[in-house]
This record gives sequence, structure tokens and C-alpha cells, in this order.
Amino acid sequence: MAFDRGFLDELTARCDILDVVSRYVQLKKSGANYFGLCPFHNEKSASFSVAPDKQIYHCFGCGAGGGVINFIMRAEGLEFPDAVRFLANQAGMQVPEDRADPRAAHRRERVLCLCRDAARFFYDELWAPEHVRVQQYFARRGLTRKTMNRFGLGFAPDSFSALLDAMQAKGYTKDELLDAGLASKSEKGHVYDRFRNRVMFPIIDTRGQVIAFGGRVMDDSKPKYLNSPETMVFHKSRNLFALNIAKKTKAEYFILAEGYMDVIALHQAGFDSAVASLGTSLTEEQARLIARHTKEIVISYDADGAGQAAAQRAIDILKKADLSVKVLRIPGAKDPDEFIKEKGPDAYRRLIEQSENHIAYRLDSIAAKYDLDEDEQRVGFLQDAARELARIDGAVEREVYTGRAAQMARISMEAMQVEVRRALAIRRKKQKTAERREIRAPVAAVQPKDRTLQYTDVKSARAEEGVLRLVFESPETMDYLWERLPPGHFSAPVLEKIYGYARELHGKGILITVPACEGWLEQNEMDLLSGILATPVAVGKREKALDDYINIIETQRALRQADGALDGEDPLLAMSRKQREKKSYGGNRV
Repeated sequence: MAFDRGFLDELTARCDILDVVSRYVQLKKSGANYFGLCPFHNEKSASFSVAPDKQIYHCFGCGAGGGVINFIMRAEGLEFPDAVRFLANQAGMQVPEDRADPRAAHRRERVLCLCRDAARFFYDELWAPEHVRVQQYFARRGLTRKTMNRFGLGFAPDSFSALLDAMQAKGYTKDELLDAGLASKSEKGHVYDRFRNRVMFPIIDTRGQVIAFGGRVMDDSKPKYLNSPETMVFHKSRNLFALNIAKKTKAEYFILAEGYMDVIALHQAGFDSAVASLGTSLTEEQARLIARHTKEIVISYDADGAGQAAAQRAIDILKKADLSVKVLRIPGAKDPDEFIKEKGPDAYRRLIEQSENHIAYRLDSIAAKYDLDEDEQRVGFLQDAARELARIDGAVEREVYTGRAAQMARISMEAMQVEVRRALAIRRKKQKTAERREIRAPVAAVQPKDRTLQYTDVKSARAEEGVLRLVFESPETMDYLWERLPPGHFSAPVLEKIYGYARELHGKGILITVPACEGWLEQNEMDLLSGILATPVAVGKREKALDDYINIIETQRALRQADGALDGEDPLLAMSRKQREKKSYGGNRV
């Protein structure tokens, strides 16, 4: 961790998880806990819980969970250090860096300063007299000086060391330029500028910090766009281009475009809620970012096949974030930038007003694949449309679009309803089959949701979970366990890791809590721990319960050893090996 333990304890004490989560989720009290709709996945019944007494949250649907810092990491798309600073700022606390390792925070601060200074360098280069052709390029694209300044546009000279030399003159090192993704290293170890002869688009986070860049060629060179790599301050899946501006919009909707120029053109035309993903397909994290600022989204991707396919993928991701999704069609132009240049902002605003509900858009997209004047083609359309309509949960909405599909194929409403009911029956049958399969797999039901954490000895792991539940409920329990249960006797590595850290905290006189584990446990490990602690502790004698758990753990450990697991061998693999050995001897021991 990059922070002093005492500071983190004070921070989590000041930032009550119920208060923090309530800013993002509407919660209702039920018993000792509070419940609401999970902000991290799409659901209709509240499975997201907050336990104020334990200072944890946990979703029984998607498995997300942890403490207050962990919640902010997910909700704001931040890394641990940034989530700490985010909460500290809200709590009015100064952030002291950890004396034991001040280098990590210093490196990060240097990278942010370097990105800011690089943006200034690119900006100055753009307006240098020798780069008039670059200024003319932006002018030909219809951008005004005011817009270019607003987005901090710049230019990377056609040189392998222009930025490198300028930043080194400011005191930055080659390693820092590599850390920031502004330089690359050849196989022979030569460090050179990553961006050369490209117009530059700074990527700015919601706090106004330059964290990365996108660079575009001015001709037909490849690659057309070059983006910063992932760095300690930049994660593509957790940021959106122009969100720092769009978050201030008064519009009731966001516009999701494909590229930097589309977004900039939209903002210049007065559509200040436009954003774009950063050189990748839209991610669930980006959809959740959008959902924190609006409930409505209009997809305005390019009119070509790739753009429409990307729109289809984006619809499902945006719906998971519980957003109302519409899709805008751009007639007679390849993208929003071109359309606005030719038709003007008012024409584009009318397109937004006429944009289709995502279901209508999908029905139109299905219809485009068929010739509805041919009977055989119409049957194909109806079957595809019925499968799409069967995905709609609401009966009224499904009925409305069933009527629309019937009109498109020129058949009766009754005939279309029959086809949809058939598709709906098939879908429900598949769901029931999946549910039965889950019921018949009790071992899988008790496994962690993350497969990388799966238990090899379920019986022992359940007892190990019980031990952790009691330890976090009553930390003094560790005194009773100290000599009786060493961490190495746990069967599940992740549970051993949590138990070992709890012992370490206890040995240092630090209270064993979920907040104390934040920044040390990985995200998936924190999810698992919150799920374990979300199960109530049974009332009864703790020492008796602990003795039972210890007995199970030690018995299972002895069985694993007796079953022939070799040193370091996975018990399940050992079992499989023993079965093969039995078969090779015809089932008889020799």
C-alpha cells in the first residue's frame, strides 16, 4: 500500500459506507441492513446490500463487494490510490504518503505532471509558424480556434526525439517518459518518441488531469489512430473521451460517438454531451460511467457496416447499465462530423428527435437482411424477429413491437404473436434447463463466482469460510485460533491468504475489519470476502463452532494427504491420478 495504515483507518472511519453508497444507490432499510438495485449490473429486484455494522457492501446477484474504498474504486472507475484521494478530498483530509514507500505516489505524480507538460508541448508545436499545414488541416475539418483550444489539440513533430528532448530539458527522465506511454523502446534499447507526425488529442479525466493521448495521421498512413498504452494513470476501459466536459451538460441525454473528431464536431455544433470510447469497443465500466451522469443515451456511430455492428454490441452493454438506449441513423453521410458539415446542427438535432428505440433499431436491422417481398425471406425475418422479441421482459413492450414486426412483414398480429410465443417458450425452457443444471450441481453452487479462486476441497473450504466469518465478527477469536490453526492448514489459497493477513493485523494490534484489508486484497478476493461475511453468524457457542471448523479442516487435510496428493499437487488432480492408477491395476490394490 502507498498509504499509512493509521490514515486509512481514520479515512474509513470518517467515510461511513452507508452515507457514501447512498449517493449512488437508493437504499431501503430491511432488518439491520439496507438494500437497493446494484449499480454494477442490471437487475430488477434489489440484491445489493449495505451492512453498516460491518462497513461492507455486497451484491448477492453479481458478487461485487468490499468496503467503502473498494466501492468508490468500482463506482468511479478508479485505482486504489485515486479512490483514497477521492474520499479524502470529500472528507476534507490531507493525504500523507506512506513513509515506507513514497516512490509509488511520487512516480504517479511525475507521470501526471509529464502528461500535462507534454500536452503543452504538443499545443505549442501546433501553433508554431513552421506547422501552418497542421493548423490548415484542422481548419479544413471545420474546427475553430476556440474549439481547438477547448480540447487542447496539438501536434507531434515528425521526429524521433522532439518530445524526448523537450521533456528531458524540463528534468524528466527516459524512464518517466516510458511510464507515461509517451516514449517507446526498441529491441536494442533505444528510447524514442511514441507519437510522430500526428495531430494530438489529449485525454482528460473527470478531475481535469491529462492522463493519455490519441494521435491521428493527416494522410492515409497506418495506423490511422495511435493511442497511449495502459499506464499507471490511464486505463482505456475506465475512461471516456470528453467526459470531463459532457458531465457538465444540461442535456437530458448523452451522445455516444465513435471517434475523437466526431465528438469534437458535435461539441462545436452545440451538442456538449457527446463522448466516445477510447480506441476500443465500449466496455461495461464505460457504460457505468455514463449511467452515473444520465439515464438516456443516443448511439451515433458511423453509418458503415462496422459502425452498425458496433452499435449492436453497445446496445446490450448499455442496457446492462440500466440506460434507456436509442440509436440514431445518419442518412447520406458516413459519420456525425460529415453530416453536420453538410446539413447543419438543426438537421442533426432532428435526427436525435427521430432516433429509434433500440428494439425498433434491431428489428429494422434484421429486416435489412431480408427481401420482405419474397415469402421465404419473410419467414426468415419473422423467425429472427420473434427470437429478438422473446428477449423483451416487459409484456406490454413485447406486444407493441410484435405489432410493429407484423406490419413490417405484412402478416396478421395473431400470426406474429404465435411465432413470438413459440420463441418465448424455447427461451424459457432453456432458462429452466440452466436452473435445473445449477440445482443439480451443489458443489458448483458453493464455489466462488470467480473461477480463478475455485476451491479444490469444498468441505474444508466451507469450514475455512466459517472461521473467517467468526474472526471478522469477533477479532478476539484469533487469540483462540493462534496456536490451534496455522494458515498453512487451509485448503483454499485465497482463504489462507485472508486468514494469514488477519493474523498479521491481529499480531500488530490492528482491528481485523474489511476496511483494513482494502488495498491489500485483490478485487476478486474482496468480492469473495464480502460474500462470506454477508452470511449471518449462527448464534451459539463460538468456541464449539471453532472447534468443529478446526476438526473439519484438519480431517480434510489428513484425507488429502492420505489420498496421495504429492507435494504441491492439486488435490483434484491427485484424485484423478489415483483413479487412473486403480484402473490400470483392474481396480485391485497391489
